[in-house]
Amino acid sequence: METLYSVFVVFIAGIIELWLAVPLGLVLNLSPLSTAFFSALGSITAALIVTFSGTELRTKFLKWRYGSDERYKKGRIYQIWNRYGIIGLGLLSPLFFGAPLGTALGIILGSEKYPLLLWMILGIVIWSAGLTTAVFLGIITLNVQL
Repeated sequence: METLYSVFVVFIAGIIELWLAVPLGLVLNLSPLSTAFFSALGSITAALIVTFSGTELRTKFLKWRYGSDERYKKGRIYQIWNRYGIIGLGLLSPLFFGAPLGTALGIILGSEKYPLLLWMILGIVIWSAGLTTAVFLGIITLNVQL
């Protein structure tokens, strides 16, 4: 029962933020593989929720903020979007500002759903594995030194 509780907590933390879920899973004594899997699953769930509820929100946001779809294309964020695109956003946003926010940004900037999801999921899996490995090795190093 305690393991099920730990898995649930890591999954919910993954929905909120990957950086929170990975150390939490290892602190709750989940295996590194379970920690990486359930934290990634939580982040992927958040990205799916934002993606499939985001199209309507995009239209409302652009109309509220800019009045049309064309005015936002002159801003700094859109220039960065044109430079790095969906691949850069998908691979970097899980690390820098979280999968839900990165997905929302992609939707707002007009990305298509499925390519955005593909790159977000790939980025989430890569960073979940990388963060879990780094935190686990850090814990092992600290335990050996103590």
